[in-house]
Amino acid sequence: MITAAYKKNTRIFAGYDVEPIKIAGIVEESIVDGPGVRFVLFTQGCPHNCEGCHNKEAQDFNGGITADIYKTAEKIIKSHAERLTFSGGEPFCQAEQLAKIARLVREFKDVEIITYTGYLLEELFEAAGRDNGIKELLTETNYLVDGKFDINKKNPDWFYRGSSNQRIFDITCYPNSTRARLIEKREEL
Repeated sequence: MITAAYKKNTRIFAGYDVEPIKIAGIVEESIVDGPGVRFVLFTQGCPHNCEGCHNKEAQDFNGGITADIYKTAEKIIKSHAERLTFSGGEPFCQAEQLAKIARLVREFKDVEIITYTGYLLEELFEAAGRDNGIKELLTETNYLVDGKFDINKKNPDWFYRGSSNQRIFDITCYPNSTRARLIEKREEL
């Protein structure tokens, strides 16, 4: 971790070429997208089309705005949040970009990362063998919330998930192991 001091109005990453990422939005201080106060980055574009999606406007791959990876990482670094959530849209559609943001942020601050996805953990582990971006994002993720939102299993009391079919895994062991630990109680996060 770099311990260099930086000022709020000073650029941390200067002289880099712009690297785009499509985002639907940012919430700098959320208390509903995982435990604690979190910086939430909502990606743009999702192939799942879940009925009752809480972020329907983030599904269109042509919507949202184009942001710069370095400026986005800098915004996260300068925020007060010590926890980070990648949500969507579908984060794994831009896995390489999100993994890079995570690495840049972690050069300056130790952040816990939760990534929400409509894919199942098992599908992602399999895809990681073919797609290095997916492998990188899994490697940077501490906790993964998997599974498509199912409106028929909607449960507002299901901690940090929208429907009871969705699961939370501790995947900090990845890539050394694929023995992810299922989180069954809020206190385990």
